[in-house]
Amino acid sequence: MKKIHGKSLGGTELVNRIIHALQEALAEAIVVIDLHGLPGAADHFIICQGDNTVHNRACADRVMERLALNGTRPWQHEGLDEGRWILLDYSDVVVHVMLPELRDYYNIEALWAGGVVRRIEHDEALSERSRIP
Repeated sequence: MKKIHGKSLGGTELVNRIIHALQEALAEAIVVIDLHGLPGAADHFIICQGDNTVHNRACADRVMERLALNGTRPWQHEGLDEGRWILLDYSDVVVHVMLPELRDYYNIEALWAGGVVRRIEHDEALSERSRIP
């Protein structure tokens, strides 16, 4: 993984800005998994998919560009060159942008079934009330 910089946004605001950037890039099947209360470093996983590697890279690029406008950069990232499974680690929030076949195969949603899974519809954002403490 390539290390970048620290982060300045966090929590629900960070999740919503990532969701919005993914929606702008036409990412498909966006899912937010709330990991509060589970062992691990992150509070949320955001998982989505693109049609192909070019689309996946465009989705990841849009997230990084939009968050960089607010001084928020990923702590680490991986997979941008190949574009099959891109991981953006914002410490509190880890973003997975995957090809559909890899997403089906690895089934991250099932691996983290102890978390609260929320499928995001077009133009929807996560409200503070929708998070289970």
